[in-house]
Amino acid sequence: MGTQTQEVFAELLAELGAQHRRLIEQLSGPGDEQSLLEAHRWLLTILQVAADTQVWADPANPRFVDIVGPYKKWGGDNADAFYCYAPVDPARTYQVTVIPGDAVYLSLTVYGGPDDGHYSDRIVGSLNDRQALPGPDGAITMVVSPDDPGDGTPWIKLEPDAVAMVTRDYLADPVHHARATWKVTSVDPPDTYLEDDAHLARRFRAALTWVRDQADLVPLAMGEPNHVDPPYPVPTATFGWAAGDAAYAMGSYLLEDGQALVLRGRSPACAFWNVCLWNPFLHTYNYDYERVTINGFQVAYEEDGSWEIVVSPTDPGHVNWVSTAGHHEGRIWFRWFLPDSTPEQPAAEVVRLADLV
Repeated sequence: MGTQTQEVFAELLAELGAQHRRLIEQLSGPGDEQSLLEAHRWLLTILQVAADTQVWADPANPRFVDIVGPYKKWGGDNADAFYCYAPVDPARTYQVTVIPGDAVYLSLTVYGGPDDGHYSDRIVGSLNDRQALPGPDGAITMVVSPDDPGDGTPWIKLEPDAVAMVTRDYLADPVHHARATWKVTSVDPPDTYLEDDAHLARRFRAALTWVRDQADLVPLAMGEPNHVDPPYPVPTATFGWAAGDAAYAMGSYLLEDGQALVLRGRSPACAFWNVCLWNPFLHTYNYDYERVTINGFQVAYEEDGSWEIVVSPTDPGHVNWVSTAGHHEGRIWFRWFLPDSTPEQPAAEVVRLADLV
């Protein structure tokens, strides 16, 4: 006798096969070999995240799970941050504690929207480390619930459509500094857990929806080459799991052999900022080997407080060099957390690499 879970699991496998064939067809042209190789990793990552967030996640008794990192590249990851995910039931109460470690910025954001594997479509509420301060033991405590705890504990109100919470902690030196440690505790969870066929089939159906929705976003079009769009301010609304505290700017580069892209700009006072290079699947290049992202704590500034960043395939000896890691074209992504003002538009200029050496 077949089960609903068997049926939807077969659909999920078929969808992965269909997406694999689509990506091979789209990326089999001259010059696309690198993207085609990375597409295979991306597809496996999306399945992994689907399992973590849709199949295993338990809103009655959740735990935080890493959703980006060196081996989970998707959705706009970067080398400086750690992100964790936990599901929520809008009728329940949760206590969240975090030991900040060396984070220069951290936050907890609750998202609302459909509870069927589609991306969230709004921010329900958020708290950052400027709003929720450490106690005597150094830990920050927050409550996530439909009702105000009434004791002054930093609180995020759960609305009826709340489905998930995502943590963020950013480090000035992600290699040597200690990341934040997050824990979520469900108040009065059920005593037992029992899963039936319909319940598990619904979870796999959500995973299937997640894979399809993420696949609809990539490969990302490159946009105007060697250009950065004007930054847009901290949003009042968001799509997906974007931050509510950040201003962003997107650009693209397209470089021939012997060329470099020089980015010039000025960042307002903020908790943290960085710039990352992405492939068409919105994931960073391998930062275990080369610097493919750079943040505001690593940047060497000009005397007037401005900065100059060089994007190129080889090191021209510039202190703010960012490697293209063998990619002739890619996306450029800026983010500024808690900026005092909307950043100015970075300038972009293509120069001969030999002129910088």
